[in-house]
Amino acid sequence: MIADNIAIHADNLGICFRMPTEPISGTKDLFVRAVQKKIHIDEFWALRHISFDLDRGNSIGIMGRNGAGKSTLLKVISRVLSPKEGRIVVRGKVFPMLELGAGFNPDLTGHENIYLYGNILGLTNDQVTRFYDGIVDFSEIGSFIHAPLRSYSSGMVARLAFATATAVQPDLLLADEILSVGDAAFQEKCLARMKHYLANGTTIVFVSHSANTVKEICNKGLWLEHGQAKLFGSAQEVADAYAAS
Repeated sequence: MIADNIAIHADNLGICFRMPTEPISGTKDLFVRAVQKKIHIDEFWALRHISFDLDRGNSIGIMGRNGAGKSTLLKVISRVLSPKEGRIVVRGKVFPMLELGAGFNPDLTGHENIYLYGNILGLTNDQVTRFYDGIVDFSEIGSFIHAPLRSYSSGMVARLAFATATAVQPDLLLADEILSVGDAAFQEKCLARMKHYLANGTTIVFVSHSANTVKEICNKGLWLEHGQAKLFGSAQEVADAYAAS
């Protein structure tokens, strides 16, 4: 029985990918080799034996080197991937920000992309219209809002994506290195919005290499190494240990 105050419950979670040990030239080659039993498949555990609980309205910082399994864990929480072992229970509507601007169309204007991205995130056109002015103001795009997205800088795209994705306060916000893009002023603005939502009940799962940012935003910390939990505890404890490593 999982307590009502738990937003995320991970129990002995494991994610396994099956990969051929030799190069495959295409689907036909894969099929032929499989029929002839001339293909060897290895298992790669991207995550294994991951267990933790996160209360509603709390935040956890996920830390670890590249390839440690951080983004894979976010994809499991957002239901993009299903566990091979164990289970995960996620309560509430999830807003994943795994890659800012994913889903944007470079040939459409910023105005049109706000509606497109909003729809991808599950918002109706009426909801997007209601929040539209706030999205444009937060993004600071100005007159460029009616220009094609291909004319934007990467920082402008990031600002517009973040403003759209966080226009509505979510139950659960997944953020993957979002504060590593844009200028310092934009990063501070994003940080302030995340703190505001956290103070008003949003649960946040935040991936970052920055020990200081994790300590500033998060209550809990999880350090992943080679797909396994090296340390789980307070954000201060985990961030300091990771930085010292």
